[in-house]
Amino acid sequence: MPFINLKTTKKITKEAEAALKEGFGKDIEIIPGKTEKWLMLGFEDNCRMAFGGKADPDIAYVEVSLLGSASDAVYERLTAAITKRVQDVLGVDGGRIYIKYEETEHWGWCGSNF
Repeated sequence: MPFINLKTTKKITKEAEAALKEGFGKDIEIIPGKTEKWLMLGFEDNCRMAFGGKADPDIAYVEVSLLGSASDAVYERLTAAITKRVQDVLGVDGGRIYIKYEETEHWGWCGSNF
């Protein structure tokens, strides 16, 4: 039940979105027990954002929400993978990418909770 939401100042083309979908589907499997089958994705492009007090055309913010938790080592690996993915696909420098993790004990789906 993971959800990855990407917000960026960049335009996300259909080709870039397809590459991100495929890549994030592989990256989420870094977290034990998580698979692309249950992965939901959100993409918000052309966002008005600033970093370090300056508007910049190359910024990205990624939120990763999941049922349960993971170890610090797993999050380190996932941060590296997501950062590389956003750099490679969108051309955003890793120093301009923030990634936030959110863990929850309660996750609803199909009218009930897990």
